[in-house]
Amino acid sequence: MALKITLKPHERVIISSAVITNGASKTDLTFENNVPLLRQRDIMCEKDAISLCKRIYFVIQLMYLDEKNLLTHQRVYWKLVKKLLHAIPRMTGFADQINGHILSGRYYHALKLARVLIEFEQEIIVDAH
Repeated sequence: MALKITLKPHERVIISSAVITNGASKTDLTFENNVPLLRQRDIMCEKDAISLCKRIYFVIQLMYLDEKNLLTHQRVYWKLVKKLLHAIPRMTGFADQINGHILSGRYYHALKLARVLIEFEQEIIVDAH
């Protein structure tokens, strides 16, 4: 099944390992095969991965986009998850869901759950103040 996306003017997208910026008008793209793709709203730059959960998101993003270094990214991921569960043990069930996607190679699904993880982390920070 083909995937059709519409890019907004000047919207960035990563397709496989290529970063593409749309021109001045809206563009429709149709992908006939399965390829790693992230829209601008889902892309996290390394400089923005400033918290534990954001680093987890970033490394999952790397797993999704950088298959040739997958084992390295997975090792980093497991270390970060261990730190997370040590700091917030009640996140075990949620981390297990993400881990299931990682172990099954469903990195895009893991990214979506990691986005929720970041939101939860922000709530904890706000509640702590």
